[in-house]
Amino acid sequence: MSTAPETARWEPGRPVPVRAILGPLRRGAGDPTWRVHEGALWRGVLTPHGPATVRLWREADGEHADRAHLHAWGPGASWCAAALPDWLGARDDVSAFQVHHDELRDAARRLQHWRVGRTGLVLEALVPAIIEQRVTGKQAFAAYRVLVRRHGTPAPGPGAELGLMCPPDVPGWRRIPSWEWLRAGVDAQRADTVMRVLQVAHRLEELERLPLQTAWRRLGSIPGVGVWTVAETVQRALGDADAVSFGDYHVAADIGWALTGAAVDDVELERLLTPYVGHRYRVQYIVTAGGLTKPRRGSRITLPTHLP
Repeated sequence: MSTAPETARWEPGRPVPVRAILGPLRRGAGDPTWRVHEGALWRGVLTPHGPATVRLWREADGEHADRAHLHAWGPGASWCAAALPDWLGARDDVSAFQVHHDELRDAARRLQHWRVGRTGLVLEALVPAIIEQRVTGKQAFAAYRVLVRRHGTPAPGPGAELGLMCPPDVPGWRRIPSWEWLRAGVDAQRADTVMRVLQVAHRLEELERLPLQTAWRRLGSIPGVGVWTVAETVQRALGDADAVSFGDYHVAADIGWALTGAAVDDVELERLLTPYVGHRYRVQYIVTAGGLTKPRRGSRITLPTHLP
């Protein structure tokens, strides 16, 4: 097999903040599928055609336009090259987005070139979202890191030299024994939900070609997959700019703080975001990336263990 990479370039005629757009795909600072090296973003990706190592970077052309570049190696390289525009938000239409709160204006202006990316990889987004249910980010990221390093596969080509990993495929996730989930910090309830998802994996990967309403309905029909998990999945895999993460305490508190100066619950959050229907996840991102979140003043919780 040739070691020459598959290449792709995308020029949308505007700045393309590659790392910011792809940032939601990163699962914590130690994510084994993610590496920044010599000015480029490297990812280990499991595509429908097999694993791939991807190198992405931007080339600025003055103040008004960028070129986004991709090199990819491995069986999934061609698939990744074809997906580059979608990954960087080519389908995300911001023309109807309007800022209705003065508190958001400066951050929205600074982040005006950010777009909601669409990977098309439902399981890549769904399995980590299940692992993140009802636990802190630190717990979830550590669990995902352990599971991918132990049960994933080294990324092809130069990715392996950087220590990049690709997540397990469906059989790989299924082979993880119950005690390995527990040792990683994933309780039986979440592990069981992952196994139920894997039983219908072929039906879920079809969602990339179906309407968003169908995706929401099909994902939400799986026991253990709630509104928050669906939202976290369709944001990343299907580019749903309206998929606000209801059910997340910090999301409601942060958006409420940014727009009103006080934390709110989900009921009030839905009311606050009514003017932004169609772009509610975009508001969520602007609040977080724009540094408008509620100050964290509480004491740190003690992280539990799920080992018997």
